Amino acid sequence: MSSFTLRALALWLLLCGSAAATALSDQLTAFFQTRFAHSDTAITVVVRTPAAQWPVCNAPQFSLPGNGRPWGNLSVQARCGDARRFIQVQVQATGQYLAVSRSVRRGDSLGAGDVQTVSGRLDTLPTRLILNPSRALAAVALRDLTPGQPLTESMVRQPWRVKAGQSVQVIAQGDGFSAIAAGKALNNATIAQPVRVRLASGQVVSGRADADGNILITL
Repeated sequence: MSSFTLRALALWLLLCGSAAATALSDQLTAFFQTRFAHSDTAITVVVRTPAAQWPVCNAPQFSLPGNGRPWGNLSVQARCGDARRFIQVQVQATGQYLAVSRSVRRGDSLGAGDVQTVSGRLDTLPTRLILNPSRALAAVALRDLTPGQPLTESMVRQPWRVKAGQSVQVIAQGDGFSAIAAGKALNNATIAQPVRVRLASGQVVSGRADADGNILITL
């Protein structure tokens, strides 16, 4: 075989490998973009797994084990019929998130002027970012916050909807059954958090706080 033929063959193999890498990356990018269909987050997927371990079909079915991080270094299951392989990828996500705009003391409630929306690489920032401004407004700082910090769920809590010692209504509902009783909350809780309530009879029941401060029990 001539040297020219060998060079041509090597170039052809290189182009084929490059095309396959592009196709798999595009397929994975499309898969991850469906998870952000209702946002302006831009997704790029870099395949880390060597080509020899890629799926053997042209259109593998992708899935993510568990409900972990939406971006960063992830393992994706690729299924071709009964055969499955795990592809290591880096999901690069660029989009908007909330950052602290001025100093906030621990225990203070956040207002509109305390946070700002900025853009950046989400996968390089701390986990559990707050992306929706409604999650931050009226939230209570759990630590001192400084300007420029990306705001995460671990930095704030939602305001108490029920406080310990507060008089509350307990609403119990079941199949064809509904009852209301009065009592006192035994612990603080935000919306949807568990609350223990002591009824007038002395009995202690457990339910979850709703947006109106009632305690809901499903029977």
